[in-house]
Amino acid sequence: MPLLTLKIDVDTYRGTREGVPNLVRLLQKHQVNATFLFSLGPDHTGWALRRAFRPGFFKKIARTSVIEHYGFKTLMYGTLLPGPDIGKKCVDQMRQVKEAGFECGIHTWDHTVWQDHVRWRDANWTQKTMQRAYQRYQEIFGQAAPTHGAAGWQMNPYALMQLDEFGIAYSSDGRAMLDKQGALLHPEAGPYRIKMQDKTLSCIQLPTTLPTMDELLGCHIDGELVDESNIVATLLKLSNPNPISDAAGNVRHHVYTLHAELEGQKLAPLFEQLLIGWKAQSYDLISMAEYYHAIKDTTLPVHNMDWGTLPGRSGELMVQN
Repeated sequence: MPLLTLKIDVDTYRGTREGVPNLVRLLQKHQVNATFLFSLGPDHTGWALRRAFRPGFFKKIARTSVIEHYGFKTLMYGTLLPGPDIGKKCVDQMRQVKEAGFECGIHTWDHTVWQDHVRWRDANWTQKTMQRAYQRYQEIFGQAAPTHGAAGWQMNPYALMQLDEFGIAYSSDGRAMLDKQGALLHPEAGPYRIKMQDKTLSCIQLPTTLPTMDELLGCHIDGELVDESNIVATLLKLSNPNPISDAAGNVRHHVYTLHAELEGQKLAPLFEQLLIGWKAQSYDLISMAEYYHAIKDTTLPVHNMDWGTLPGRSGELMVQN
């Protein structure tokens, strides 16, 4: 049976308070699993406006209705409004996710700061920032974090090595490369380990292999504009497990990243259609932990850390290339 891992990035205060409970109810309704990755420090989403000079930023805003999905108040956090401390104000919402039986992990401390700065930061800054998130997770859940998924798919070599220091066995910090139609460039893309200088890191990377909804909305696939009327069909076509991915008969597994701010709110009806469609495609919808246990004893490829661009996403991301 093909596996499809649901990885939920929770970026904001609003997403934690409103989107997360909605997603828990939706996942329980359809009896499927997922992993929730939480931002654990302050919400400074308003600082993201500094990305205005990044190529593709305004095009993305126009395509994805950022204000509609995130809310005007969220976009003021860190500028006109103080950024609420998510890990202090949303403890109940986070604990309820774990109590409902879902895996929880670390997304980041401050989503905007990590996404915009980690690539160029040194070992000291990286270690201190990750340690803050790691300690906050322990305070909230009473145990060490089992997994991690980088904000904005941004990492640096020190962050990758820190995952090993924490003893995190599996993480989803990067992306598989996609073509302009949203399909995988390399059919063999999937779990791998990263080689850092002369050392192969222990932590297994589970890269996101499907495009996200905000990357697809407003783009053209096969000459057709992708909007809310056809995005579900587009994603189901991209995830179609038939034919099998290679001549050896290996089944194609996928990792899909969704956001509490999108699929947990306005796009929830579309996400529910996706769940129904994926189950019809015979996918077992699972958590990152379940995916890790399914592949941990297999021989995995080893790659260097690499960067690349993806259709519908501004800036460079950590990729499996």
